[in-house]
Amino acid sequence: MNTDNSTAEPQWLVWAKRLQALSQIGLTYTKDTFDLERYRVIRDIAAEMMAAGSDVALETVSGLFSEQSGYATPKVDTRGVVFRGQSVLLVREREDNCWTLPGGWANVLESPREAVEREVREESGYVTRAVKLLALYDRSKHGHIPHLPFHVYKLFIHCELLGGSPAASGETSEVAFFPKDSLPELSLSRVTPQQILRFFEHLRDPQLPTDFD
Repeated sequence: MNTDNSTAEPQWLVWAKRLQALSQIGLTYTKDTFDLERYRVIRDIAAEMMAAGSDVALETVSGLFSEQSGYATPKVDTRGVVFRGQSVLLVREREDNCWTLPGGWANVLESPREAVEREVREESGYVTRAVKLLALYDRSKHGHIPHLPFHVYKLFIHCELLGGSPAASGETSEVAFFPKDSLPELSLSRVTPQQILRFFEHLRDPQLPTDFD
C-alpha cells in the first residue's frame, strides 16, 4: 500500500539532487583533468541551487557535497516501530521539538536489524528485537518536508519490546507511547501521520506484506 499524500519535492530540489549525484559519479570515475573541473563546477551549481532554495548556508552545503565520494546511491534511514498494546513508541526530537519513531542513519558494516535495534535503544532507552520489515519507502514520495540534500530510502521495521526503560538522549528529550487517535505533533521530516496509521494496520493484521515503492 502506498501512503503517498501527494506532496512532492519541489522541482528545484530534484534537479539539485540529480546534479549532485552526477557530479559525484563523474568525480569518482573520470581521469581527464578538464572533465574533473567540469564536474566540480556541476557540484558547485548543485550546492548553490540547494542553498538558494533553503535556509542552509552555501558553505555548509558545499562542504557536505565535497565529503561525498564513490558512486552516488540512496542513503538509508531506519525507523523502529515498537508497539505496547495499542500504542506506538515515539520520541521527541530536540532539533524541532516534535515527535517521531526512533531511528536514524544506518552505519557502515551494520545490518538493518542491528541499525534499528541500536537506534531504538539509543534514542528511547528500550531494548527491542527487530522482527519484520513493514515498509521500504522512497522518502521523496511520501510528503516529508523536502529539506534533505540526498536521496533517501526509509526502512520502517517492527521491533518487539523486550525490556529497558524510557530514557532521553542527546537527540531526544522525551519518550512515550501514544494510541493512534492521540498522536502528538510529528516531525514530518522523519515520519508522517499516514505512515504511522499504516503501521497500526500492520499491527491489526500481521499477515500484511511489506509495503515498498
